[in-house]
Amino acid sequence: MFSFGKSNLFAQIPYVYTIENTGAKFKSPKLPTIDKLPLIAPLPDPFAWAEKPLGSNRSTLFRDWEHHRAEIKAQIENYEIGLKPAVDPSQVTASYSNGVLTVNVTVNGNTLVLTSKVVLPSGSGPFPAVIGMNNSNGSLPASFFTSRNIAQITFSHNQVTTYNKPQNTDPYYKLYPNLTVDNTGQYSAWAWGVSRLIDGLEKLQGVLPIDIKHIAVTGCSYAGKMALFASAFDERIALTIPQESGGGGATSWRYSQTLATGSVEGLAQTSRQWFAKQMFQFSGDNVSYFPEDHHMLMALCAPRALYVTGNTDYLWLSNQSNYVCSRAVQQIYRTLGIADRFGFGIDGGHGHCQFPTGFNTDLDYFLDKFMLGKTELSKVVEVYPESYSNIDFARWYKWWGTGKAVFPAEKNVKKIYLEAECATVGANWDVISDIDASNGKYVMVKPGLNSIAKAPTGTDDAIVFPFTVDIDGTFNIFARVSCSTPNSDSYWVKIDNGQFAKVNGFGKPVWSWTPICNSILKAGSHTLTIAYRQDGNKIDKILVTNSEITPTGKGSAAVNCVIIPK
Repeated sequence: MFSFGKSNLFAQIPYVYTIENTGAKFKSPKLPTIDKLPLIAPLPDPFAWAEKPLGSNRSTLFRDWEHHRAEIKAQIENYEIGLKPAVDPSQVTASYSNGVLTVNVTVNGNTLVLTSKVVLPSGSGPFPAVIGMNNSNGSLPASFFTSRNIAQITFSHNQVTTYNKPQNTDPYYKLYPNLTVDNTGQYSAWAWGVSRLIDGLEKLQGVLPIDIKHIAVTGCSYAGKMALFASAFDERIALTIPQESGGGGATSWRYSQTLATGSVEGLAQTSRQWFAKQMFQFSGDNVSYFPEDHHMLMALCAPRALYVTGNTDYLWLSNQSNYVCSRAVQQIYRTLGIADRFGFGIDGGHGHCQFPTGFNTDLDYFLDKFMLGKTELSKVVEVYPESYSNIDFARWYKWWGTGKAVFPAEKNVKKIYLEAECATVGANWDVISDIDASNGKYVMVKPGLNSIAKAPTGTDDAIVFPFTVDIDGTFNIFARVSCSTPNSDSYWVKIDNGQFAKVNGFGKPVWSWTPICNSILKAGSHTLTIAYRQDGNKIDKILVTNSEITPTGKGSAAVNCVIIPK
């Protein structure tokens, strides 16, 4: 068995490449439409060939990873962000003057101009460089770079396409008339822009003292996603640091779908400007038809270094999804024999995009090894809340290599069903009979009552479900609901004395189960409170469970009331 974990072979795996896309030589795989794709409930196998029978004819050998990357890249372009076009070197010119890098890209008679401020350390160089998304150092403290004589370069993304307001008249889309704001998301365009800056740095060797073998990219939040996509699609980047990137970044679309709909950035909730229009056909239950997920986007950085962070103080960032996705990426890097090139850190207690001092030594490691070339260093970085120890992350990738895309059987599953009409129902809600509802009844807020901006706090405004769990663990809460229109499909939800979170995006006029929240609970008594946000939505039944599997039908007997005999 060929193992890249042995020290005499480890050095053969490059830290970075000298070309943008090593997989350009491979023919693109056939990419089916959504109706021809197989359902894969857990995370797809990154080592399986795209055009082979599911799970068979796979390879975990590093020599095949270049081909795997080419297939994954083609899938993500086709299904998520649109094509990132290749650029001929003759189409790019570059100059440097008075601390500003200027790159001109001319295609089809149109020219796009990128200007980037460059902060150089003292001395003659060449210097490692970090490209910050819309800021010279991203959201990381500049001292991490200045103390190491790392140059700082700003990527100004609006020079390519305007943030959140893309138009076909933007400079990027004018270069490529076949690419539009519908079939190509801004993350494809912005990744293209970062690559053109690197083209400029290559053309200015001997003029601008940048060590092009030691380039990093970083950004936070939406810019963290930008940094991740930039590096995933350009193998000349040695180190990637997407900070608190949230949904669409270092998280799994699939896992986020199991969390509270609307309270985390899932596929249906992310910006429709950033991603291509075709991606949103995978919203809701269709997410399992994706042939890829973002553990594979992150793995496109391999064998290069990747360090991702999260922030548990911001529910929207889908941090548990970040954790599960990162664990899957960790497994990929381990399989390739390069475990110390990937790390993740998820914590709280600080503002969004404020780098926590507790992560300083981990960031030091990644910068020292992969920017300064101290390759003798080795460290496996994994920081996460103690409560995440209850998350069975491995069940999302245990099937890899088996050919059977199913979750392993769950053990010690707890299921607590609760009827809405048997909860403490506030006076502003009606209990209505329906033969299709479990126990023959459901609950709906009185017509005309809406509270869009914030949760109503009166006892008349809520339904309260007391329940008890007998073990510590992570519990998912599903609701059997029916919503008449997409404009009447949201609630305010909280567990115990926590803060209300908005839950929306149900939008189905038939009874169906959907996740509404997720919480780490201690054994004992708890309460689920649902307050109205929009009228017209119906609540039939609740399931509190440590299972991640969405229930079906009407569910089992509820524990909070006597069920009407059938």
